[in-house]
Amino acid sequence: MVSSKHIPVMLNEVLKALQPQNGATYVDATFGNGGYTEAILKSADCRVIAIDRDPFVIKRAEELKSLYGNRFDFVSGTFSQIDTLISFPVNGVVFDIGVSSMQLDNSERGFSFSKEAPLDMRMSQAGLSAKDIINSMNEQDLADLIYKYGEERKSRQIAHAITLYRAQKPIETTTELAQIIYSVLPRKREQIDPATRTFQAIRIAVNDELHQLQDGLEGALRITLPEGRIVVVDFHSLEDRIVKTFFADNADKKVHVSRYNNNNSSAEAVSDKPFSFASKAIIPSEEECLVNPRARSAKLRYAVKRKEQSHE
Repeated sequence: MVSSKHIPVMLNEVLKALQPQNGATYVDATFGNGGYTEAILKSADCRVIAIDRDPFVIKRAEELKSLYGNRFDFVSGTFSQIDTLISFPVNGVVFDIGVSSMQLDNSERGFSFSKEAPLDMRMSQAGLSAKDIINSMNEQDLADLIYKYGEERKSRQIAHAITLYRAQKPIETTTELAQIIYSVLPRKREQIDPATRTFQAIRIAVNDELHQLQDGLEGALRITLPEGRIVVVDFHSLEDRIVKTFFADNADKKVHVSRYNNNNSSAEAVSDKPFSFASKAIIPSEEECLVNPRARSAKLRYAVKRKEQSHE
């Protein structure tokens, strides 16, 4: 029996951007609960290789393996290692960046401030936890972390409140940390929970998410075949800035050529950029946001790798 699935964000837009083809091979670099993977497999007679560092997803991967056989494979690891985990060229790569709803909904994982749980936040269940960082990092570094990764203007006050509290006892649970944040930033009705930015910052630090994203994009570019596509769905400005910059730096710049230019020379020089096209940000429809609130902050960007140049 296949487990219940969360709603993949911007699924139709992802498929349109990826354009799955029969006989092709694609990588779902952030498998999660397999929503993109299964949709790709259903849309074409293709192969999908999924990557995830979260050991909790293995059962779901086994379910899809039983359904799709040799058309589907799962590799345990981080997407920053994509070109090490996958040693052959592929036709496209999909990323869904950040914490999944499956992780948020599992209170034991410690990702959500709205549910009592141990402070963990480790996607891989290995390495330093949120509890380790919150209780050991000095006040200045903690303030810098919360400001850099959470874009929280009250980072210094929050770091100071954390330092005062942990001097009495270790901070051990999500709700305990949330209450410390609320002592600096009281909750107000119909506004984003004031703990959101701090929890985001700690989660990003625990999982090294931004460096993982940069390395993952570079690795995806290396293994993607000419005319292949890289599709990224992200959920906050720090991620989107990395994706936007990466695509822009590696794509052709649009140059306006006057129709009155009578120069007979070639209108387009051979480009050394790996992408022939990079999209602007695509946002979800209002209808999707109503059905799936997680989609509200999502942005999709994609790029198409350049066709191989003929040297004849």
